[in-house]
Amino acid sequence: MAWFKRKEKGITTPTEDKKDTPKGLWYKSPTGKIIESDELARNLWISPEDDYHVRIGSKEYFEILFDNNEFKELFGTITAKDPLKFTDTKKYVDRLKEAKDKTKLKDAVRVAVGKSKGADLVVACMDFAFIGGSMGSVVGEKIARGIDYSIKHNIPFMMISKSGGARMMEAAYSLMQMAKTSAKLSLLADAKIPYISLCTDPTTGGTTASYAMLGDINIAEPGALIGFAGPRIVKDTTGKDLPDGFQTSEFLLEHGFLDFVVHRKQLKDKVNLYIDLVLNQPIR
Repeated sequence: MAWFKRKEKGITTPTEDKKDTPKGLWYKSPTGKIIESDELARNLWISPEDDYHVRIGSKEYFEILFDNNEFKELFGTITAKDPLKFTDTKKYVDRLKEAKDKTKLKDAVRVAVGKSKGADLVVACMDFAFIGGSMGSVVGEKIARGIDYSIKHNIPFMMISKSGGARMMEAAYSLMQMAKTSAKLSLLADAKIPYISLCTDPTTGGTTASYAMLGDINIAEPGALIGFAGPRIVKDTTGKDLPDGFQTSEFLLEHGFLDFVVHRKQLKDKVNLYIDLVLNQPIR
């Protein structure tokens, strides 16, 4: 019976020989489903048991949208400054440095151009991991330049929003990006170049109040939180209980704020279908 009994008391394994379980091997969805991370990645970061769409960033969306994951990143060297010398619990410059070190990103949006189903497409994609995907001056500038690139080269433009809203550390500089990007999108419309807006979880605040809802076609992923203020703020302000599913993509679709809810596995095909239909060209 000694084979399953401990002969010596205490832990005898030397510290240097102990092996920690690597982080990220498993993912648990909000509904409690557990899936191996490698399998989750192969399934486009969708939980196979409950179809929950896990939050992903620009790296993963570019892999989904661009043929063979081949693309050229645009304006990748632009970084934020601290014109207001802003400090709350810590300095803004320190927050920027921490976010850059943690995410290996320059800011909360990346812009790239590449082939999607054989045709050129410009994609601006936000990264929630960088200070909550907050919309600062760099985000607005890179989106604006991406739109300019689309106009110059006559290429459809796609925006993937994932944001907590305006970046408070930049105050009015951040809020100005709403008008700036909206004005640029009007030029894109004048040039008759398609603009597809994809709202992902979460799309809130000034992002929703500007470019996220200005697409020729507005689409969203299943179950995404989309709104201006959060549900708690809305409830406290109105003093009323909110309906089930309030501010989810399905709720917005039902009430006419979205054109379609698109499953991530169909995203590439659907986006290019919409572009072909808007341009009245043969469907790829």
